[in-house]
Amino acid sequence: VQLQASGGGLVQAGGSLRPSCGASGRTSSMYGMGWLRQAPGLEREFVAAITWRRYNTYYADSVKGRFTISRDNAKNTLYLQLNSLKPEDTAVYYCAAGDRSDMYAYPSSPSSYDVWGQGTQVTVSS
Repeated sequence: VQLQASGGGLVQAGGSLRPSCGASGRTSSMYGMGWLRQAPGLEREFVAAITWRRYNTYYADSVKGRFTISRDNAKNTLYLQLNSLKPEDTAVYYCAAGDRSDMYAYPSSPSSYDVWGQGTQVTVSS
């Protein structure tokens, strides 16, 4: 599986963005996909995840009610709708896929993901 993220950008606080992640290859083997982010000097942190078969979604507390993860099976594309953005949301956003059942048990753990995209920069100005 290969992942290609895009759709980041620069936006003012309160604005919106919708990064996307195209998947190619043997996507049927995936248990789920997610978005994680990394700000300068900080560790990579979980943002949101969705399981492939059951459509279960998971969110970090810091983004609940503001971000929405979704997928388009026909296009093999994962989306992350970012609303009400804050300066602290500034980071490189990575899409990732997990092909083990760890995705069901630990969707928020970076170690549950086996394939990573290259990341897309999201910058929120105050």
